Amino acid sequence: QVQLVESGGGLVHAGDSLTLSCATSGLSFRTYDMAWFRQTPGKEREFVAAISWGDATYHADSVKGRFTISRDNAKNTVYLEMNSLKPEDTAEYYCAAADIPPTMGGSYYRTRGGTYEYWGQGTQVTVSS
Repeated sequence: QVQLVESGGGLVHAGDSLTLSCATSGLSFRTYDMAWFRQTPGKEREFVAAISWGDATYHADSVKGRFTISRDNAKNTVYLEMNSLKPEDTAEYYCAAADIPPTMGGSYYRTRGGTYEYWGQGTQVTVSS
């Protein structure tokens, strides 16, 4: 059984930092692409960042330069380091996993939620002004 469990969310002030973690089990982590998405009530799910099994990274323009995705294959865990947080970063953050073939390179598939097979339950990040 595949499980993705996010942690690290919380209530912070604008300008603060947080690091989210997503611990996985039940899948061959080192061969999976991993991603973070976020969603606020009444809005569509939004891509935040992705990291391929080969460590290529992709970040949404809205978080580029502030957020960094990384992975630790020894711990089967993906991270999202978030700096200079803004109130508009407030959302539920979800971790996702996908087995993307090497022939499907680039950002097109990795930035789309429909590509991902497995999802976590989410962790709330709230940034006050």
